[in-house]
Amino acid sequence: MLDKFIDFWSSLRLTVVCLFAGLVLVFAGTIAQVDLGLYKAQNDFFRSFFVFWSPPGTGLKIPVFPGGYLVGGFLLINLISAHYKRFGFRRDKAGIVMVHLGLILLLIGQLATDMLSKESSMQLFEGESKNYSEDFRGNELVILDQSDSEYDRVHAIPEYSLEKNKTISDPKLPFDVTLKKRWVNASLVQADSKAPQNAIKSGATEGLLKDALVVPAPSVTDMDGRNTPTALVELSKAGRTLGTFLVSSYTGADQPFTVDGKQFNIAMRFARHYYPFTLTLLKATHEKYKGTEIPKNFASRVKVRNSEKNEDRETVIYMNNPLRYSGSTFYQYQMSAGEMASSMGSAPSSTFQVVRNPGWLTPYFSTILISIGLLFQFGLHLVGFIKKRYV
Repeated sequence: MLDKFIDFWSSLRLTVVCLFAGLVLVFAGTIAQVDLGLYKAQNDFFRSFFVFWSPPGTGLKIPVFPGGYLVGGFLLINLISAHYKRFGFRRDKAGIVMVHLGLILLLIGQLATDMLSKESSMQLFEGESKNYSEDFRGNELVILDQSDSEYDRVHAIPEYSLEKNKTISDPKLPFDVTLKKRWVNASLVQADSKAPQNAIKSGATEGLLKDALVVPAPSVTDMDGRNTPTALVELSKAGRTLGTFLVSSYTGADQPFTVDGKQFNIAMRFARHYYPFTLTLLKATHEKYKGTEIPKNFASRVKVRNSEKNEDRETVIYMNNPLRYSGSTFYQYQMSAGEMASSMGSAPSSTFQVVRNPGWLTPYFSTILISIGLLFQFGLHLVGFIKKRYV
């Protein structure tokens, strides 16, 4: 029984099936980008165990094809099983062993990148300091407890945790939070004659946005755009409602309210990633070649302050010269300085793309390992061929 189990996982047929499924998946996922957009196509086809199909007019999800995680997982087990059964470890097979280990490391590294990597952005105006970046797509409902005079206590509820009519309770909060309505993407307008025809009342009874109208919009699927989710949430205590608030990352506005004499704020905003250091923008430089719109120099002089390491230093971030610090990489992403800032009537600013990827070295190690394995194996056969020819 065990032999049949090992034979199945180590078979060459399984390898061919996995490779063929991978080709079909890449082809289908590429075609799907036309309608779904790059971001959603990646999640639906490659960052999933199954590709689902929903019959029109229903909420059913029927699995129709293995997703990237399932195909990659089967291929990973197949590689390990084939190596265990066929090759073992011998000197004349050392190159093949290294190639297999390189492929296994490549698959594990890609999985680690999908599961652990985070991309966000940090916008700074000259003289401004921040110790956090904001997610490109993720959002969160935030409740700030401002009852302490020395610091604010932040309660963040991720967007995916908000489900209609689901009540969220936290012993650190003196009330419960219930989602009543949710719009995946929407803008807000004032209730006047200029409001678009599809603008609707939210039903909010409290907060700064209670009179605002909601304008639903199609979900954004391309990589350059982002959704601005809007929600109607109800706060309650011991079965008694404290009011409903309209919150939206379209404005990100903090809305104050009081419960039991304590001051709170509630808002929907882009999810934040905090760091044990602060970054201060000292100077943003935006230069173009004279008489053209061709960029000549995009550079940001920043100061890094880390009290834990007693560090206070300056550095320059520019194109192809990111700042690598504390496991994160800060790339020069966007800029509004010089003539651009003057024409817009705003202060010079710079936006950094922040990437945190614990598995970023695995593709390099796997490539090196595969290359060494191929060179060793081919070299070993070449030496054997030469010996037979001239001996």
